[in-house]
Amino acid sequence: MKKVISIAVFFAAAIPAAQFAAAQGETYPGRPVRLIVAFPPGGSVDAVARVVGPPLSASLGQPMVIENRSGASGNIGTELAARAKPDGYTLIIHTIPFVANAHLYERMPYDPIADFAPVSLLCSSPAVLIVHPSVPARSVSELLQLAKAKPGALNYSAAGAGTNPHIAGELFNMLGNVDIVAVQYKGGGPALVAVLGGEVGITFQNISEAVPHVNSGRLRALGVTSAKRAAALPEVPTVAESVPGYEFVTWHGVLAPRGTPREIVALLNGKLKDVLRSPELSARFAQMGLDVIASSPEEFSVHLKKELEKWGRVIRERQLRVE
Repeated sequence: MKKVISIAVFFAAAIPAAQFAAAQGETYPGRPVRLIVAFPPGGSVDAVARVVGPPLSASLGQPMVIENRSGASGNIGTELAARAKPDGYTLIIHTIPFVANAHLYERMPYDPIADFAPVSLLCSSPAVLIVHPSVPARSVSELLQLAKAKPGALNYSAAGAGTNPHIAGELFNMLGNVDIVAVQYKGGGPALVAVLGGEVGITFQNISEAVPHVNSGRLRALGVTSAKRAAALPEVPTVAESVPGYEFVTWHGVLAPRGTPREIVALLNGKLKDVLRSPELSARFAQMGLDVIASSPEEFSVHLKKELEKWGRVIRERQLRVE
């Protein structure tokens, strides 16, 4: 049996993926596909996975098994994906910590560029700088004044070191020349709950998760983090109107382990594009405040390299490090 497997592996590089699968009695995908979410349930990555998963499953004709493997700001689940067999049956959906962690951690269990094959950017979304009503600031400018008057006295909640709220907050500190201290929680859900309960006064939350609480009056929106105002909160100014140069746009994308055959990556990319451009999913994403991207693998690769450089500068400037 071992000799048969060795011969198959030898010829795999020379035979297109579909032909190779057929030679093994299997046409891809011939069994369930695992989609790893490297963060807890309830956060934005999990939400996007659970919206994309069902229609992608229907398109592939196989179950899409969403598996939450959280911990170490996404490193645990990402390492699992990096070490998975590169056969198209293990994918991962990720966001900014995928590249930011490479600068935050002294020892990394994966290389975000070398160990993965980008499949497609799915969508992007601004975050919102929101505060509990007890915070005496009704604008970004007032928050800056408050922070400068009390250096180190204000806190913002984050979903763990290197997560989107943490990176957004440190970019705000750097460009606003203030020192608002990050309080780390185990996931985006607990980080938001902390602000809703007044335990922490400030956070940067994905717009889809922030809008209901802003509209209900439970939280106050001071600024959106995109370069332009957001349709979901048209009356809320951008952070950049008070902090020139500030822009934070989160993204979500699907990747496969390095070595996954190009034909399988191309098939998955095509399926994802069809799903993302469907009227049903486009409408669903719009309700969530997400903008559909549906990139090529090559475009996603270029994007990852730019993000790796951008957030590396912020992390070095703020002297952030996770042991």
